Amino acid sequence: MALSSALAVAACKDGHSAAGADAPAHHTATGFQNRYLNVPHGLGGLLRWRWDRIGLDVPHVDFPLAQNNPTFLRANRSQATLTWVGHATFLIQLSGLNILTDPHFTPRASPFSFAGPERWAPPGLSLDELPDIDLVVISHDHYDHLDKGSVQALAAQAGGAPQFFVPLGIKAHLVDFGVAPGKVTELDWWEQREFGSATIAATPVQHFSGRWIDDRNATLWAGWMIQAGGRQVFFAGDTGYSPDFRDIHARYGAVDLALIPIGAYQPRWFMKPVHVNPAEAVQIHQDLQARYSVGMHWGTFNLTDEPMDEPPRALAAARNAVGVSAERFFVVQHGETRLLAPLFAGQRL
Repeated sequence: MALSSALAVAACKDGHSAAGADAPAHHTATGFQNRYLNVPHGLGGLLRWRWDRIGLDVPHVDFPLAQNNPTFLRANRSQATLTWVGHATFLIQLSGLNILTDPHFTPRASPFSFAGPERWAPPGLSLDELPDIDLVVISHDHYDHLDKGSVQALAAQAGGAPQFFVPLGIKAHLVDFGVAPGKVTELDWWEQREFGSATIAATPVQHFSGRWIDDRNATLWAGWMIQAGGRQVFFAGDTGYSPDFRDIHARYGAVDLALIPIGAYQPRWFMKPVHVNPAEAVQIHQDLQARYSVGMHWGTFNLTDEPMDEPPRALAAARNAVGVSAERFFVVQHGETRLLAPLFAGQRL
């Protein structure tokens, strides 16, 4: 799938130079790079890891679904809520908007229907149970974060397609999936746009992109700052640890709620540049000076080598080591809904 040239051209047509004297430092001649560390592992590292993984038996875990109330969520436009669908997919209801992060509702995180990582836990809310979605943020183009079937289903929802916010280069994917070009807003790091009562900003994180073997880093990856109702919710997407999070705090100030990955971190020699472990997730929580954080990117797809139910236990140990309470950095069950009013009450810390 030769996408590199097409996506670079698409980025230029949208008013962003892929390289050049005036381009930001993270733009390259062939795509994009991180601000602090270029991910060192290419195909050779991937093949070494896959070879080492032969015979690895990750015990199956059945994750219970929380009993939620889709009728309430579909009718709700007044109360701020957070519902974990699974992996990096959250329904956020904030300031009258229904927002989805990295929507994934299909059985596999893969380009194939017959192979690739399968769900170990069904979506905590099905597509049919969702309220009409107003806004979607997508962090990058890996198959566990950009899912064609889910995007197409949302674009065909009864109330009309939501507005998709994506990093540079990913608009071409969505248009190829059938999304109307006007329903996709493409942003570079530190750019922002207004949407209804919200401001949506793309931020740097440390990761990489690619949906095939020949398009590595041809599209950008990003975290998202969602500002609405006087509150800030940060969605980290997929990331390794970097000083980017201190930079985000310096630009935006304290975060009310951060959605931070805590899983898919072993083996560290391979995953550390691109996937934080729970201790690094706690460091991100501290760097952002987040009032509250919730763990994500665990317990849904068997992607890496750690036991599927290990991340929450490792998070508890990491929190305890630095004195962060379970109330401040928590995990939820698949499908669990939290009312955000109790978290948002009072002054920021």
